[in-house]
Amino acid sequence: MGNGALQAPAGEFNFTRLERVIFGPGTVASLGAEMERRGLRRATVVTGKTLGRSPLLERLRKALGERCVAVFTGAAQHVPAGTVRQLVAELSSKKADTVISFGGGSPIDTAKVALASLLGASRDTLLAQGVGVAAAQGAGQALTHIAIPTTLSAGEYTPLGGVTEETARVKHGVMDPRLQPRLVVNDPELTLETPDWLWAATGMRALDHAVEAAYSRRHQMLTDTLAAKAIALLRDHLPISLERRGAESIAHRGHCQLASWFSIFGAMNTRFGISHALGHQIGPRWNVPHGVTSCITLPHVMRFMAGIAPERFGPIAEGLGVRFDLAAARKAALECADRVGDFIGHFGLPHTLSQAGVKRQELPEIADTVLAEVEHSKVVDRPVTRKEIIALLEAAY
Repeated sequence: MGNGALQAPAGEFNFTRLERVIFGPGTVASLGAEMERRGLRRATVVTGKTLGRSPLLERLRKALGERCVAVFTGAAQHVPAGTVRQLVAELSSKKADTVISFGGGSPIDTAKVALASLLGASRDTLLAQGVGVAAAQGAGQALTHIAIPTTLSAGEYTPLGGVTEETARVKHGVMDPRLQPRLVVNDPELTLETPDWLWAATGMRALDHAVEAAYSRRHQMLTDTLAAKAIALLRDHLPISLERRGAESIAHRGHCQLASWFSIFGAMNTRFGISHALGHQIGPRWNVPHGVTSCITLPHVMRFMAGIAPERFGPIAEGLGVRFDLAAARKAALECADRVGDFIGHFGLPHTLSQAGVKRQELPEIADTVLAEVEHSKVVDRPVTRKEIIALLEAAY
């Protein structure tokens, strides 16, 4: 047979310890029953200050009843290490058997990194110098993690948590299967108080997950399928979820929550690319929300990847409604990048580093850290140079 013969698919797909996803309006009411069937009795809710003052928190507490032993409202953007230490002390003092993260990526990651500490991960492990993901080694106390997201950042579907060293403003990761939420409750009614800009920005983060899953050299048929569907759902439902009100908005928000799930469920196997590596350092270095970093970096990285692996843009084109011809793959890939740039512009979010308040002369300060993460992820077909990272930062400026 010739070189063009069909090849049998080969690879692997790794699952996390996520056991159950419940989705739909009003599903938060089932939380008490879910804890009961797991034999859980002492839950600490982890959230931020805004949700900590919201009537939505009372809906959550009502569902938990006497199983709620504490509410921690100290979660903060980019997960400063100090907030993690405070949560660890709270969990220990309350003898919690369950952590319920309520909100966006910040409370979810705060809970994960606190769980890593309880498992025995040292400060040196959590804030290891050098980029990459450290394992939360240890056989300490393992608590059950339940996540109730109110944004589309999708951190609830991964066993990976990020934490920022406050002094250096550098973000590090920790990963352990035991950090994975066992239950995710997607109740779109709980997202109605999420600020419009945050809902849109985290939707762009979900789009970033799906796009980088598709053009990763680790992609496979299942991850491509999930990526294409996630992109299509965000295209069709994210704008209108903000334009409508009441039951119609809730319906579209529910579809966006499914898009968030699909965007990252496959990507946990493909790993993430240059856009994520840039965002991981832009965020804590200049205090830019991660959804906004995706608005800034994604179209530029897509154009860069169009020159490296345009043949892998098929699922992206499918999700965006762009005609994809493998014989003219680069042209279609560049059109996808332009289409994503236009889509981002629909929401009025910052889409340049200058708009985010970054000083141009400071751009080289993160180049080495970004490059190290790109090298660690091994998702690009060839080595990426520091000069290319600087060029992407300049293009995004």
